[in-house]
Amino acid sequence: MATNGAVTLLLQLAIATAIVIGTVALHLLGLAMLLRLLRHHRTHAPERGALAHELTGIVGAAFGLFILHAFEIWSYAALYLGIGVLRTLEEALYFSTSTYATIGYGDIVLPPDWRVLGAIEGINGVILLGWSTAFFVAVVGRLRLLEIEAQGG
Repeated sequence: MATNGAVTLLLQLAIATAIVIGTVALHLLGLAMLLRLLRHHRTHAPERGALAHELTGIVGAAFGLFILHAFEIWSYAALYLGIGVLRTLEEALYFSTSTYATIGYGDIVLPPDWRVLGAIEGINGVILLGWSTAFFVAVVGRLRLLEIEAQGG
C-alpha cells in the first residue's frame, strides 16, 4: 500500500506535468505570435527611419518575451495559491519569480511535501528562458543580416 508521501509525490508529479505542458504550450503560442508580429512589423518598414523602426521591433520583442514569462510565472503563483501551499499572492509571486529564474533566495520555501513542484518550476523556467534567449538572439541576428544586405554588403 502506498504511503501518504508517495501519494503526495505522485500528485506533485501529475500537477507539475500538467503545468509544464501548459507553460510550454503557452510559450510556443507566444513565440509564434511574436514572430508573426515581427514579420508584420518588418513588412511595414518605412523608407526613412528604418533604424528606429528596427529598434522598435527589437524592443517590442523584448517586452513581448517579458510579458510571456510574466504569464508563466503568474500561472505557477496561481497554482501555489490554488493548492494552498503559499498563503498570499505576494508570497506566491515572489516565490514563483525567484524559482522560475532560479535565483531561489530561500527565504520562502514550499512545504516539504511540495518542494519537488518548486524544483520542477526551476527546471521549466531555465528551459523557457533559454528558449526565449535563443529566439531573441535569432531575431536580432536576422535583423542585422537584413541590415547588411540592405547596405549592399
